[in-house]
Amino acid sequence: MSIDALPPGLLLITAALVLAVLKGAARKVLVLAAPLAVLAVVWSQPEGALLHVSFIGHTLVPVKVDALGRLFATIFLLMAAGGGLFALNQDRPAEVPAAFVYAGGAVGVALAGDLISLFVFWEIMAIASTLVLWSRDDDASRAAASRYVQVHLLGGVVLLAGIAAHVNATGSVAFTAMKPDSFGTWAILIGFLINAGAPPFSAWLPDAYPTATYSGTVFLSAFTTKTAVYVLIRGFPGAEILIPVGLWMVFYGIVYALLENDMRRILAYSIINQVGFMVTGIGIGSEMALNGAAAHAFTHIIYKALLLMAAGSVLYRTGKTKCTDLGGLFQSMPLTTLCGIVGALAISSFPWTSGFVSKSMVSQAAADSHLAWVWFGLTAASAGVFLHAGIKFPWFVFFQKDSGLRPADPPWNMKLAMVIFAALCIGIGLFPGALYALLPHAVDYQPYTAAHVIEMLQLLGFSGLAFFVLLPLMKRTLTITLDTDWLYRRLGPDLVGAIGKAVVNADRALRGRVMTALARLLEGVKATHGRHGLFARDLSSGAMAWTTVAVLGLFLAAFYS
Repeated sequence: MSIDALPPGLLLITAALVLAVLKGAARKVLVLAAPLAVLAVVWSQPEGALLHVSFIGHTLVPVKVDALGRLFATIFLLMAAGGGLFALNQDRPAEVPAAFVYAGGAVGVALAGDLISLFVFWEIMAIASTLVLWSRDDDASRAAASRYVQVHLLGGVVLLAGIAAHVNATGSVAFTAMKPDSFGTWAILIGFLINAGAPPFSAWLPDAYPTATYSGTVFLSAFTTKTAVYVLIRGFPGAEILIPVGLWMVFYGIVYALLENDMRRILAYSIINQVGFMVTGIGIGSEMALNGAAAHAFTHIIYKALLLMAAGSVLYRTGKTKCTDLGGLFQSMPLTTLCGIVGALAISSFPWTSGFVSKSMVSQAAADSHLAWVWFGLTAASAGVFLHAGIKFPWFVFFQKDSGLRPADPPWNMKLAMVIFAALCIGIGLFPGALYALLPHAVDYQPYTAAHVIEMLQLLGFSGLAFFVLLPLMKRTLTITLDTDWLYRRLGPDLVGAIGKAVVNADRALRGRVMTALARLLEGVKATHGRHGLFARDLSSGAMAWTTVAVLGLFLAAFYS
C-alpha cells in the first residue's frame, strides 16, 4: 500500500502515540512537524476513493478525497499545528498526544467515504477529547469530563442506531447526501446535531470546554463542532429543519454569552452562536450557502482559536478567568491584547478580516433564496456577536477597570502561535480568493462591495454605541447562569435521590404495617388455639409460617397480574 492510500488521520494518531513516549527536544520537534507532514500527505493524495476494505459483506472506503473533505482536513491539521505550538511548554504529558489523536479522528471523519469508517473516527474523537479534558486532573475537569463523555456516548449510540437502520433499509454504507425521512436518517441527523451543540444538548459545550487547561480549550474549540458541520454539509444539505435549529443556536449563544462572567465561557457560548450560522447555511442548501458554511467553519476555527489563545494566555499568567477579576491587562500584555482584538474583529465580521468574507456568504445566500426572515435574523445576530465577543470579551478582560494585575505576555511559543493566527485572520480577509478556491462549489461572490462594507460598518458602529450606552447593564457580577445542563447536573440527581428516599420510606412503612397485621393475626390465632398455634408449637415458628404464606401470596399475585 502506498502512502497516498493511507488514512491521514491514522498517520496523525500514530504520531500521537509516538509523542506520548518522547521527551525533551524530540517531543517538541514532533509536535511541530507531525501535523504539517500529514498536511503534505493530504495535498499529495489525488481526488477519489483511495482505499477499499471489505467488512461483513460491505466495501468500506476509509479514504475518499474531494474538495470539501480536503478543505476540512486542511484546517484541522493547521489547527493541530497551531495548537501544538501554543501548547509546546504544556507540562501535562497526556494533553498534546490526546489532542493529536482527537485531531486525527477529525481528519479521518473529513476523509471517510462510508458511514462505518466515519463512526469509528467519530468515537475516537469522543474518547480523545475526553482525555484532553481529563488531563487537567482536578475535580472540576474530571466531573465535566464525566458529563461530557456521557453526552457524546449518547450521541454515538444514536448515530450507530441510525447507521444500522439506514444500512438495513438501503443496503449501502456509502456516506452521501440523505433526507431526514426515515428512522435511520433522523437518528443520524440527531447524532450529528448533538456534536454540533444543537438544542436541547447545547449546554455540554460551555459546561466542559472552560474546565480544560489554558491550551486544552484551544484544541477543544476546533474539532467536535466543526466535524459536525462537515458531516451536515455532506449528509444533509438543504434539510429545512436545520434553518430554525441554526437560528436558535445563533440567538441562544448570544444571550448566554452576554450574561456570562467567565471569559472562556463567553467564548464557549460564542462557539454555539457561530456554528448556528453554519447550520442555518446548510439548511438553506444552495451552493452559495454551503460554500458559506464551509468557509465560515474554516475561518471560525482560526479566529476562535486566536480568541481562546488570548484567554488562555491570561489564564496562564494570572490564574483567573472571571471578568470581575480582570481588567487593565493591556498595560502589561500588549501583544496578547492586540491579538485578542484581531480575533474579536474577525468574529464580528469586521471588513478586512476573515469573518467578513465568510459569514456574509450565508446572509447573501438567505437573500438570494428570498428568505427575508432568515436574513433579518442573521443580520440582527451579527450585531449581537459584536456585543458579546467583539466588545465585551476584550473590554472586560483587557480594559475596563484596572484590576492591579501586571502579568507579562506569555512565552515565545504562545506569542508566535497568536501572531500566526492573527496574521491568518487578516490575510484571509484581505485576500479571500485563496480561501474561495478551496471551497466545494464555484464561487461567484464579491464581499467587498461599497454597499456591503458600509452596511457592516454601520451595523458594528451602532452595536458598539449600544454597548457603551448600556455599559452599566453589561457589567458582570459574581453570579452564575443556569442552562439546560442543570437538568442533569442538579435536577436529575436530586430527583433520583428523592425518588429513592420515597421508595425506601414507602418500603419501611409497608413492611411495618404488614408485620403489625401479621402480629395481630398471630395473636388472634394464639387466643383461638391456645399455646400451640394452628401451624406450629410456638409464636416464632408460627410467625414464620404465616410470613411464608403472606410472601407466597404476594408472589402469586405479582406473577399472575
